Amino acid sequence: MSAEIRPFRIDIPQADLDDLNDRLARARRPRQLPGEGWSRGVPPAYLKNLADYWRTGFDWRRAEARMNEFPQFLTEIDGLDIHFLHVRSPEPDALPLILTHGWPNSFVEFLDLIGHLTDPRAHGGDPAQAFHVVVPSVPGFGFSAPPPTTGWNVARVGGLWADLMRRLGYERYGVQGGDLGAYVAPEVAKAAPDQVVGVYVISGLGFPTEADIPDMNEDERAAFAFMQNQDWMSGVDHHALLRAAPQTFAYAWHDSPVGALAWMAQKFNEFSMADKLPEEILDRDLLLTNLTLYWLTDTFGSSSWPMYESTEFAWPEGQKAVPTGVYNGPPGIRRLAERHNTIAHWPEGNPGSHHFVAMELPGSVAADLRVFFGPLRG
Repeated sequence: MSAEIRPFRIDIPQADLDDLNDRLARARRPRQLPGEGWSRGVPPAYLKNLADYWRTGFDWRRAEARMNEFPQFLTEIDGLDIHFLHVRSPEPDALPLILTHGWPNSFVEFLDLIGHLTDPRAHGGDPAQAFHVVVPSVPGFGFSAPPPTTGWNVARVGGLWADLMRRLGYERYGVQGGDLGAYVAPEVAKAAPDQVVGVYVISGLGFPTEADIPDMNEDERAAFAFMQNQDWMSGVDHHALLRAAPQTFAYAWHDSPVGALAWMAQKFNEFSMADKLPEEILDRDLLLTNLTLYWLTDTFGSSSWPMYESTEFAWPEGQKAVPTGVYNGPPGIRRLAERHNTIAHWPEGNPGSHHFVAMELPGSVAADLRVFFGPLRG
């Protein structure tokens, strides 16, 4: 295994951008099916407006330049080239922190968060609470190589992250993850319990299941009923879809940018906890940066391995090797989360109306990360 760390810079060929523009201009559009609003999926008029902006208003080169402002690298671990951002704080005593993105997201999820973490002084915060930040791309996402064989799981990725932090010379560090990252982050602690000081999860822990109903009190039953009524529970079951036939759907996502846009719009809309369109909560250009990254790296299919490598869906459990904190508790239930975690931080009033809250409210997430990791800095 080569331990070499190579500088990396995003530089997409213009021909790839011209091809994307041409495909968007020539897209065939389906007619509106009977039904109101989003009841049959993404409305054609909504998608046309978003696709037109993607083609004529969104500036990939500007997004590319912004991403290239962050130091990026490639290194081979376990036979795979892993892409990561490594942004050191100007504060020498900063705590290293590795962030793991979700699905269908990428390192783009944290672009607005990084500065708050590495340079709190510039954002009105306490410089003693700064972090050195590492943001790897999960295998099969973005510029990280996809798993070449079956048999990959989140524990294996957790081991990769522990190896990466050792390679960067970090002996004590924190771990964060949400969505897919909520499965990966605890595995880093299991792989390196003597190095990880704490695991921070954005929601994702203590979610009740039907098996928990008999032991629930009235408030817990209400939390379970609330969760069951959310779009992210009752919408398109991407876990089942991608377990069943990821190769089949990848043909459309890799060939039709409008099809890929519709898929992303569907999921980011379902992942909202507010009655608002995705771009009314999250920055539209940030959403399109993430989508365009998927398109240009051909990773719609390869990023689905966490689903097709599993036999059934299960909520993340966490770990008890080190303390755990969460950004927001409900609809998770602390009593249930404590079966598998040593909960040290469980606020219930943190703001946020989208599943990817680091994109929505990076300042709030950074502030809460500082609260959790404050006593763990040593």
